[in-house]
Amino acid sequence: MMDGFRHEAVLYRGIEGLLDAVLPFVTEGLQRGEPVMVAEPPDALVALEAALGADARRVTFVDICSLGRNPARIIPEWLRFVEKFGGRGPVRGVGEPAWVGRSAVELEECRLHEALLNVAFDDGPGWQLICPYDESGLPAEAIEGALHTHPYVGGADQPHGEYTGHEGALTRFRGPLSPAPPDAVAMAFDAAGLSGLRARIRSLARQIALTPDRTDDLVLAAHELAGNSVQHAGGHGTMRSWRTDTSLVTEIADAGSIKDPLVGREPVLDLAEGGRGVAIANELCDLVQVRSSADGTTVRLHTWL
Repeated sequence: MMDGFRHEAVLYRGIEGLLDAVLPFVTEGLQRGEPVMVAEPPDALVALEAALGADARRVTFVDICSLGRNPARIIPEWLRFVEKFGGRGPVRGVGEPAWVGRSAVELEECRLHEALLNVAFDDGPGWQLICPYDESGLPAEAIEGALHTHPYVGGADQPHGEYTGHEGALTRFRGPLSPAPPDAVAMAFDAAGLSGLRARIRSLARQIALTPDRTDDLVLAAHELAGNSVQHAGGHGTMRSWRTDTSLVTEIADAGSIKDPLVGREPVLDLAEGGRGVAIANELCDLVQVRSSADGTTVRLHTWL
């Protein structure tokens, strides 16, 4: 069994470049009898399956655009994969959360996700994960982020100097989100005000014609997070909501502090730290941002319009 977790960024250009970067890695794993999971956008999955031929039946393929729409959902899937197969020997994976076309806020969360992968797996069983980044379509900031969050780049034998380690992950988790706009709707809440909070969010969702199912998901997610604020963060908090060109944003903020940067990203929920509420929000919402420090906690829910 290999020693430790090898987390590597692979830079490529276009679909042919992706095949050149990924196929040798996947084929080597299959030749060694290692379980392999590939999480890529649908067009890449089609190309990889065709190139692998009959060997494609031995690979677990996952649509990353579905799984990773909210990047916080990805680590639990890798945890399940490693737990299922890692006890028998090495495993390997391919994951491309930062696909071309993602918005700036999505890429911001992809960067946090990539940093937290090291926190989640560095002390566990050894396995390999390569993360492709398309230089031909991604902004320079995304490529820079890949260098900071991956110890290895492009097949190198030794870690490189731009990797910021666990401290880089914690710095991002503890850092602030961009301020809410001045015209955001704001509402303070406590235990007695949770029903009013649900009603306010439902009213805001109706104003922009969200479907009933998506409205219910948003209301439940916000309620769970507000309940965490009441139970674990001094009994009160603040809800803010605003609309962007692409989303309805709903934010729950309180004075509490979450110590675990993997909150809501593990199959076993950490109820003492409010993990259940964050995990529910991760499953129900299109994008979830969590930031927490000694100054307080902010959870921002994005619902695409």
